[in-house]
Amino acid sequence: MEDCVSRVFNNLCSIAVYGAGYVGLSLASVYLRKGLSVILIDIDENRLEDIRSGRYMYVEREVREAINNGLRNGKLKLTSNGVEASRGSCIKVVTVPVYMDWINKRYSFKALINVAETIGRGIKKGDLVIIESSVPPGTTREIVKPIIEETSGLRCEDDFYLAYSPERIYIGRAVKDIEVNYPKIVSGIGSKSLELVSKFYERIAEKGVIRLSDTTAAEFEKLAEGIYRDVNIALANELALVAMELGIDFYEVRKAANSQPYCHLHLPGPGVGGYCIPLYPYFAMNKLMEKGYMMDLTRLGRMINESMPLKIIKIIDNIVHSMKIKPSNSKVVVLGDAYRGDIDDTRLTPTHDIVSLLRSRGFREIAVHDPFVKKDSFLEELGVKLSNDLGSVLRGADLVLVATRHSMYRELKISDIVRYCGREPVIIDTIAYLENDIEYDKYVVLGRSTGFYKRISGV
Repeated sequence: MEDCVSRVFNNLCSIAVYGAGYVGLSLASVYLRKGLSVILIDIDENRLEDIRSGRYMYVEREVREAINNGLRNGKLKLTSNGVEASRGSCIKVVTVPVYMDWINKRYSFKALINVAETIGRGIKKGDLVIIESSVPPGTTREIVKPIIEETSGLRCEDDFYLAYSPERIYIGRAVKDIEVNYPKIVSGIGSKSLELVSKFYERIAEKGVIRLSDTTAAEFEKLAEGIYRDVNIALANELALVAMELGIDFYEVRKAANSQPYCHLHLPGPGVGGYCIPLYPYFAMNKLMEKGYMMDLTRLGRMINESMPLKIIKIIDNIVHSMKIKPSNSKVVVLGDAYRGDIDDTRLTPTHDIVSLLRSRGFREIAVHDPFVKKDSFLEELGVKLSNDLGSVLRGADLVLVATRHSMYRELKISDIVRYCGREPVIIDTIAYLENDIEYDKYVVLGRSTGFYKRISGV
């Protein structure tokens, strides 16, 4: 008899993708591009209807095209019935997130547990389950496996197969990352599961697969990638702040230092957002705390990055004090709502913290511009205007803060901002993105000790 991977590639069976978020849509689109049949499951009926009607404007063209083509040719089915999807598929790919309470830094497996139970009620002998979600180490073996076994009455490695393969995508180039850029990390609960997931992804990823010995190792590998970036961004942020205190330019230092092949200083910024890098350290730290082990460097890096919005506000405090600005009578515009450039994702964006802190300082008129984000409930609750029209939102601004590396801001000149504002605002560039094309004094760059910064801070 054919195994589940052969059946999928012979179009005798479908792949069920649980979760229609960024990762789920990206994976589904890659499977569709390979000619496979896909069932996409999400509990949010409104999201499914948006996808079905074409209103869900994913930022990546390849994803939009694959989803739309799949709906037209019948290769893609959308449903909220996860049990029926489990019954109608022989490979199930799970992308639902492990949520975390950002206040107490504790995570919840509720969504993953619900999906595991749902799959268990429809799973059949010979089926393969692949967990792609980023999870605390040990989750696949300790949580997912027993739930599916108990719900289904089947035994892993004897009746069904369970693997962990972390998603490794960068939103905006997800299809290329999956298909071309990276080898796929794969692991299995046992040797049979490992063989099946390897066989599957060897036909998806051009660079093949890297087999890890255990699902816990693969889970930790994904977290290690994120922790590496988080700690190194924290280092860049600290060095950028130090350079300003020393009266020098961090970017000049960075360019020289990175000419040495063993040095790779990252770029500083107003913080680290998204539902990946900020969470991964806590997934690891909380798990290790249960074992009595403290990840000191990881914890310190997280503290530095989480404090960056407050560091930016401290600069604004100095500006307000030095220039005798009245916050209640001043307009502040933040350029960039998304946590990263050229996407529309605002989850855990530093902009939210910056705006909240501006409110606490007494600024009443605050507006945010973003070319991609159309709606932001967080800003709405604060009474902060969100606009896609750069010219109108900047009109009359007294203080402009650049927070996101959107491509359109790279093309923005200081003279443009002055013209849009109709006055000479104080400009705080937290990402060193603007072109300083005129002699302009009221300009602060994170990582550079400008003359204006020296005056307001007393450096």
